Amino acid sequence: GPMVMLTNQFAGSDGDIVSHCFKLMGLGPLIGTRTWGGVIGIAPHNPLADGTVTTQPEYSFWFKDVGWGVENYGTDPDIEVQVRPQDYAAGHDPQLDKGLEVIAELLEKEPPLRPSFDSRPSRALPRSLPERSR
Repeated sequence: GPMVMLTNQFAGSDGDIVSHCFKLMGLGPLIGTRTWGGVIGIAPHNPLADGTVTTQPEYSFWFKDVGWGVENYGTDPDIEVQVRPQDYAAGHDPQLDKGLEVIAELLEKEPPLRPSFDSRPSRALPRSLPERSR
C-alpha cells in the first residue's frame, strides 16, 4: 500500500539519509520540514592525555540527484508543515495530522492489494492422528 514519511529539522545524519532516499526512490510524499543537513561521518579515534578525543570528517554521502548537496542543506519535504511553539505546548502535532490526512487520501485512491484466501491450503490438524507403528 501507499506510504508517507514524516521528517523535520531534527532529522540529521541517518535521518537526513533515510529522508532523502525515501524521496529519491519515490516511495511516497515526504512531510514536515527540511532536514538538518549533516551527513559527514566522524569517529572518535584520537584520545588525548586529558581524556578528550578529536574527531575528523571521514566520510559523506553522494546522491544521484543532488550529489553532495544534502550536507549543510538537508532535504526539502514534498509537503511543508511547521510545528509552531503553541502546537508543541498544546501537545498537537500538525505534521502527524497532515501525514494521516495524506495517507487516508492515498489509501482511498489506491487501496492495498489483498490476497485471495479462497485457494489457501488448509493447515488444520487432522481430526484423528494415525496410529504409530512400534
